[in-house]
Amino acid sequence: MRETDWMHVSWWVELAVKPGALPNFEKLTTEMVASTQAETGVLAYQRFISDDRQTVHVHEGYENSAAAVAHLLKFVAVFGKRYASIVERKRFNVFGNPSDELRKLLDGYGATYHSPFGLFSYWG
Repeated sequence: MRETDWMHVSWWVELAVKPGALPNFEKLTTEMVASTQAETGVLAYQRFISDDRQTVHVHEGYENSAAAVAHLLKFVAVFGKRYASIVERKRFNVFGNPSDELRKLLDGYGATYHSPFGLFSYWG
């Protein structure tokens, strides 16, 4: 088994909500949360909004790269077009050691990668 087969992978994404699109983004997020609850391997699926309600931070975590790939493929097929019409991606930070397949998908979002630091035993 390769290290990327078992390692958790997560990301933080900063989004700018397009003017007037917040109600549509909220509706879409409700649909996305319901859809994601039916998936396996999702460890975290959270959204946070700035006080001025113009910036949304997305935090997602997956048991492994395979779970993240499955999520992203479903996301693109079901929600991708609407999502892109109401937000602009500003930053996409990925944490862990994503598989080559996951990296290929994430590269399309302009992801920046951050590998585990040191030889420590991680938890959480």
